[in-house]
Amino acid sequence: MKKLNYLLGYEDLKIYQDDKMFRFSLDSVLLPNFISLNKTTKKILDIGTGNAPIPLILSKKTDAKIIGVELQKEAFELGLESVSYNHLENQITLIHQDIKEYSKNTETDTFDYITCNPPYFPLKEDSHINDSTYKTLARHESALTLEDIMKVSKKLLKNNGMLGIVNRPERLVSIIELMKKYNIEPKRMQLVYPHNNKEANILLIEGRKNGKPGLKIMPPLYSHEDNGEYTKELKQYLNNII
Repeated sequence: MKKLNYLLGYEDLKIYQDDKMFRFSLDSVLLPNFISLNKTTKKILDIGTGNAPIPLILSKKTDAKIIGVELQKEAFELGLESVSYNHLENQITLIHQDIKEYSKNTETDTFDYITCNPPYFPLKEDSHINDSTYKTLARHESALTLEDIMKVSKKLLKNNGMLGIVNRPERLVSIIELMKKYNIEPKRMQLVYPHNNKEANILLIEGRKNGKPGLKIMPPLYSHEDNGEYTKELKQYLNNII
């Protein structure tokens, strides 16, 4: 069932979601609050934008033009409704297309920043595949791999443009190896922990196309108190919006 919800505490942003589909999570809120934007950021691409939570949040942080590309029609249509509801058509453009095809038909060196909340799990023979095609594509690298993201980013980012990704900590080595392979230098990362006595479960990392070596490790972020509420630290991280 389609529902209209507040976007995790943003009183002036609402988003359409469908309970049958893979709903956006804290990951999609953390990434746009982690990345480094400045006045020179004029054009942003969000790969696999889903129902557009990242573009919606970015619209509160930058005046840059934002393009979201989404393969799945149902998610794309929810995103269109969300953009329209929030009257952001002049800033956010959503495109229903495979990002690999979009990249082929787009000029090189187009974007100042690329964001992506990609599928987290490599597709293997023993992978547990969900009956929902949408959830399978959202969770497993069946249509979009980490290497695909790096290839697209290498082509579409301007020189010194930035790539920001949220993923799982266990993918860190692969992400760094692929970034280096495609001339994207890892510059900044942060680990997010569900509680102060648990292992990290979210990785935030950004890299710069043709950047100089030098990776900055940010302080750890703890997301939840023992009672399940968001920590004061997380609320401050999200600019006290929750």
